[in-house]
Amino acid sequence: MRHIVLLFVLLIVRMLPAQLVSTDPANATRNDSFKVIFNAALGDQGLKGYTGNDVYAHTGVTIEGEGTWQYVIADWSTNLSKARLTKIGTDLWQLDIGNPYAYYGVPSNKKITQLDFVFRNGDGSRTGRDTGGADIFLDLFEPGLTMTIDQPKVDNSFGDDRRTPVFLAIGDTLPIRTIAITIGTRISEQKLYDNGVLVAQTTMDTLNAIFNATSAGLHRFKILGADTAGVPDSTFFSVMVNPPVTDQSRPANIRDGINYLNDNSVVFSLLAPYKKFVYLIGDFNDWRVDSAYYLKRDSIDAGHVYWWIQLENLTPEQEYAFQYLVDGQIRIADPYTEKILDPWNDQYISSATYPALKPYPDGKTEQAVAIVQTAQPAYQWQAQNYQRPDKDGLVIYELLIRDFVARHDFKTLIDTLGYLQRLGVNAIELMPVNEFEGNESWGYNPDFYFAVDKYYGPAADFKAFVDSCHGRNMAVIMDMVLNHSFGQSPFVRLYADGDFGPPNAQNLWYNPDMNPGKAGYQGPHPFGVGYDFNHESPYTRQLVDRINAYWLEEYHVDGFRFDLSKGFTQKYSGDDVSAWGQFDGSRINILERMADQIWSVDPTAYVILEHFSENNEETILAGYGMMLWGNMNYNYNEATMGYTNTSDLTWGYYQSRGWSKNGLVTYMESHDEERLMYKNLQYGNGSGDYSVKDLSTALERMKLAGAFFFTLPGPKMMWQFGELGYDVSIDFNGRVGNKPAHWEYLQQTERHKLFNTWQALLQLRKNHPAFRSSGATVQLSLSGKAKSIVIKNYDLNATIIGNFGVTATTIDPGFTKTGFWYDYFSGDSMLISDTHGQRLLEPGEFHIYTDKPLETPDSGLVPTAIDKKKQILYSFQLKQNYPNPFNPSTVISYRLPRRAEVTVSVFDLQGRLVKILQNGMQTAGRHRLVFNAGNLASGVYIYRLRTEQFSQSRKMLLLR
Repeated sequence: MRHIVLLFVLLIVRMLPAQLVSTDPANATRNDSFKVIFNAALGDQGLKGYTGNDVYAHTGVTIEGEGTWQYVIADWSTNLSKARLTKIGTDLWQLDIGNPYAYYGVPSNKKITQLDFVFRNGDGSRTGRDTGGADIFLDLFEPGLTMTIDQPKVDNSFGDDRRTPVFLAIGDTLPIRTIAITIGTRISEQKLYDNGVLVAQTTMDTLNAIFNATSAGLHRFKILGADTAGVPDSTFFSVMVNPPVTDQSRPANIRDGINYLNDNSVVFSLLAPYKKFVYLIGDFNDWRVDSAYYLKRDSIDAGHVYWWIQLENLTPEQEYAFQYLVDGQIRIADPYTEKILDPWNDQYISSATYPALKPYPDGKTEQAVAIVQTAQPAYQWQAQNYQRPDKDGLVIYELLIRDFVARHDFKTLIDTLGYLQRLGVNAIELMPVNEFEGNESWGYNPDFYFAVDKYYGPAADFKAFVDSCHGRNMAVIMDMVLNHSFGQSPFVRLYADGDFGPPNAQNLWYNPDMNPGKAGYQGPHPFGVGYDFNHESPYTRQLVDRINAYWLEEYHVDGFRFDLSKGFTQKYSGDDVSAWGQFDGSRINILERMADQIWSVDPTAYVILEHFSENNEETILAGYGMMLWGNMNYNYNEATMGYTNTSDLTWGYYQSRGWSKNGLVTYMESHDEERLMYKNLQYGNGSGDYSVKDLSTALERMKLAGAFFFTLPGPKMMWQFGELGYDVSIDFNGRVGNKPAHWEYLQQTERHKLFNTWQALLQLRKNHPAFRSSGATVQLSLSGKAKSIVIKNYDLNATIIGNFGVTATTIDPGFTKTGFWYDYFSGDSMLISDTHGQRLLEPGEFHIYTDKPLETPDSGLVPTAIDKKKQILYSFQLKQNYPNPFNPSTVISYRLPRRAEVTVSVFDLQGRLVKILQNGMQTAGRHRLVFNAGNLASGVYIYRLRTEQFSQSRKMLLLR
């Protein structure tokens, strides 16, 4: 029996209700020329009352068979004039479309079915969307007769009404109203069918009915109409009457997420208290809502309600895409999935990076989808005898795969391991590689914590990378982001205000807005990004422990560097940065609990914190066995630039901080800091002929810094390409934008010598415990321009001296005893009778003396003071311009060994003189000229230095 009551109306005067978007003229077709009217007082009302005149449409079209948001003519950040709306009344805005094929640039052989909109003001601070923050879709009518559904509100954007039914409970009633739109014709009749059974009909333009939901199941309604010429049209909508939820305990040993029982059977489980019902949708049911995929409920208590379902007969090794449809509104991928498909970013991942990537189910759903695959091939681990490096001896190389290798994948990264091993690295710290929002990101915007980001390649390739590292006795440390997530995280979206947050008060894992009176989301502490985890929540603790255990066990990683660990607190500090950094006992408890759980899984796993709190708090954490980042970028860079009054390096050694354990991971550079070489070349100090802005001098200063960095006992970290004097600013292409890899630096003699020097320092550290042992006795004199480190250990004694100034100075080496001492880089021996005899050091000069003869590195890596004087006195030199390429100006540097008549000229490639920069007598020493290209065109130019005794030319590239 069908429960439909038809309401016949003899006379209907239909007043169309106000619409969020409509066309002028009304009922426009894809072949018409029309305007779009936006009513800002409807929908989510984000632009209601807006008084500006800068409202723009972010707009595209829905193409039949291709999906929504095709042929977008205005991206989110572009204020395109053709997408600007005109205000025509209170909260009414008009967009001139004209013919949609011409406006959007759609080929005539494609069928436009909808126009797609989000409206915004000029800076994007206010938006106009549909109710709940949804995108706006405007249907275009077919010429002739078009059957439409006025009630209920129907969403057929996924091509099949069974994918987006109206949800009812048993006992609900649903008003139905269908309207026949006629253009150039008249209605003859319209009929309403429920699962093929005629339940109502009329000869009027409007049909009204009531559906009574008395039994569970899917009702597919068909509205069939015909005009007086007998031409038919039809449309569909579906209603799912939910069955009563079955309350049943999950099978034994089931965890949240995907649980593989055998090669063709899986149990899905979703923790989601406060929700009413959940369906599983995916490839196995063509993304249609089906009562056979209605999840059962396991209610342990009010806060632990698990929705679950067991699927059988899955094909082994076949990938199935799926989502949970929660309360008929929220589509989320399984939060614990090990692989997702991304509708926005997968299209930009090449087959070389990720072969045979399963396509996203375009047009059938939205948001990220999860993958389930039974009988996955197991990875066969090869490095069976791997021994994890001791904490004290760690030399960590931090890298971002995107900017380290051009192909940005694990396979290519494996090919670089020989290079890193030769350098002396024994641990690699990867910036985040679990799934994050977008592709070309630093990775600090995570969304799926258990999935390897596909932009770097398949998960098996990541295992192969870890395995290859372990085969070389190199550790792998994951940069893990557990302070926050962003709006695409299913943990956010499951309990959020709007599609992408912020988290609401029901959210199990995240803090809701802690200062709702302030614009934007506010977590408990300053410098918050995204949405902040509540680390005191038991749900968050369970999630954190499972994430950490998963990567240790599944991928054999050696530990974690936890991003923004100072944010692991519920202590509210608002915008007060000082208060945030003060001692916080609750934060210590949170971190110690987390570390204990990690060590219960892997007792020697590294736990490294990016913390930067007060030293009394860091002292406790280090004493507990954790390691902490020690940011010495400013001090070392002041030293390399030659500004010695602000270059105290003492805080780079753990005992200077009063720590009982050497858990200080000191670094001169990290992904968050400006490059030392960039500042050397831009802002370096100088005196007379000595200038740190000179490239060769700046590189020598990096050798000096390395001597006072790698010889300090304890773990160390370096940032990619620092060993080659990488000098591209952190702000190049935007702070988090792509940076060039510059592997060609290896072919440049002076940069390669820096690599070899650091290599020699790391070899010294590796072979001799004095330079890494916590048991060594260390005396520091690291302020001022003359710096020294004195080390006494059972294996050898050493003293390191260096001049960080830009003029010569004397220093007391502080030899620990008389007798023979040996210079590491030159191999020279010295008989010391006066342990405190002063020594003269030229600017940038340094020495490492040991009381035992050691194997000497290659000669010529570290020039002596005499070598430096000879180089200055007896050579002309024309440097490569910097920057190069340039726009619009660049610096040309050269060196004269004696007073000379000098001409410096610029020519184009045809040999035509462009400009004379210098013509006259100049004194001996270094000289710098600025060449401003003015209005010259892009291209290659030649600059030439000429004297009576010397002539040299170099090329430079102007890029407009």
